[in-house]
Amino acid sequence: MKYLIKEQECGYLLKNGILEGLLFAGKHQIFSFLGYELRIVSMMGKVDTKKLPVELLMRQPEFAKRVVRVRIPDHCIGIHMVDGIYKQVLMDGEALYWNVFEENEVRLVDVTGTEMTEEQVPGMYRHLIPTRLYKKVVIGEGETGLLYIDGHFDRELACGTYYYWNYAHEVSCKIFNLKVQQLDISGQEILTADKVGIRLNILCSYRITKPLELVKKMEGASKLLYTRVQLAAREYVGQFRLDELLAQKEEIGRVLGQRLLEVQEEYCVEVLDVGIKDIILPGEIRDIMNTVLVAEKKAQANVIMRREEVASTRSLLNTAKLMEENPVLYRLKELEYLERICDKVGSISVNGGGNILEQLAGMVVPERKNA
Repeated sequence: MKYLIKEQECGYLLKNGILEGLLFAGKHQIFSFLGYELRIVSMMGKVDTKKLPVELLMRQPEFAKRVVRVRIPDHCIGIHMVDGIYKQVLMDGEALYWNVFEENEVRLVDVTGTEMTEEQVPGMYRHLIPTRLYKKVVIGEGETGLLYIDGHFDRELACGTYYYWNYAHEVSCKIFNLKVQQLDISGQEILTADKVGIRLNILCSYRITKPLELVKKMEGASKLLYTRVQLAAREYVGQFRLDELLAQKEEIGRVLGQRLLEVQEEYCVEVLDVGIKDIILPGEIRDIMNTVLVAEKKAQANVIMRREEVASTRSLLNTAKLMEENPVLYRLKELEYLERICDKVGSISVNGGGNILEQLAGMVVPERKNA
């Protein structure tokens, strides 16, 4: 039987199941009736052994000098590179590649360490590594991370991206936000001294200052701050009557802030501000207070109207005295009113002789009696 082996191929020649050697590019005639067999494979990429033992093939000098063989220990992974370019990550026990038409290289990387360095795996190729072998930690702006190796604190991480081998060690990281955070304490039902049930909405702003101490002392600062504000609000607000409480809304926030300043070191935080957002009254009390407010505003409006009426009357009286004492001023006032009338009248018919202006004045203003 005739076989054609291409340039990028080779053939394993067997006789009666025993490897005789390798055949390369060209035409070959194999006599199968004599027990010969030819298995053709490509000399590109991974070696296809055609179910022949690797050790058997490696005994052939022509085969051994054309392949690269790497054994990958359990504590390592293999970085497969083709012509100097990263291609894949190998985790099998053995790697066998042709080294004829392309240069194959397998770099061993020890994964029993902790941090994945740039020398081991460049950042642009880390996505090729199975995620179960490493842990990626991203610390954003205004954050800090506490790194733990096998349950023990290792170091504090600043802003950045980190890679750690998760193969032989258990790696974990707790990330804390160091920015100013707002705690919204809504709908706190509190009974005042005069037995009126109100609801408070409280806002508290804080930031974490000592994350490592915080982890050692407590699970989280926000829950403890929430409870502390609740208790302080109930204790302080319960001392006052409703009207007293409404008059000192700003004072409540100041007192609550002082109470939290006493425990901020213990909670590993810095309390920046505490304030009352809303005081919500029961429906009946709200209606009563709205009625009182409307009555007060109406009374204030009436006082203002009376004051303005008195001022207007006083002004008219002063004007009348001046016109009585000064005939010229009286005459000017007459002319002013005549001008206003003429602006609103379309046409006027005047009969008889005499001055027209005097006739118009006689129609509107009676003739003044001589004193």
